[in-house]
Amino acid sequence: MKKQLPDTQKKELLDILKARFEKNMPRHKSITWNNVAAKLQAEDSAMWSLNEMEITGGEPDVIAYDKKADQYIFCDCSPESPKGRRSCCYDHEALEARKEHKPANSAINMAAEMGIEILTEEQYRQLQLLDTFDLKTSSWVHTPTAIRALGGAVFCDRRYNTVFLYHNGAESYYAARGFRGMLAV
Repeated sequence: MKKQLPDTQKKELLDILKARFEKNMPRHKSITWNNVAAKLQAEDSAMWSLNEMEITGGEPDVIAYDKKADQYIFCDCSPESPKGRRSCCYDHEALEARKEHKPANSAINMAAEMGIEILTEEQYRQLQLLDTFDLKTSSWVHTPTAIRALGGAVFCDRRYNTVFLYHNGAESYYAARGFRGMLAV
């Protein structure tokens, strides 16, 4: 089943995205809203995913244009890790490994359900060049296979005007840790 929004929700979402786009022009210099809107209106599944990002508190915004792929890159730009995506462990394997006090979901599962990609460390660092994020929260980032194979997972935050990369057991979860996602349209 193709995931799509009713026309009234599409319009509401486009209005929200346009207002955020216009309010945060330094994030997307030399990109025009009309070009972005035209792309979005042709992509029902992207609109659905962006709506999922929005309703979970991600405040998605355009952060780049990939000229080679002819795609606009949207990313969660909420000041803190999206509120509707916190208290999750890293992935499904970690979720299944927890014996007690299981979280409701995992970051990787939620991202897949939403049709978005979890940020890599490099993408997270690039995002931090556009604005200041995660001063009180942290965000899971894509974990290298070698680390994950040993039971670990990595996350980032910003403290002391510096982006830090940390580690935890993949099954851990905290009220102040979620994840940020990215979507190419």
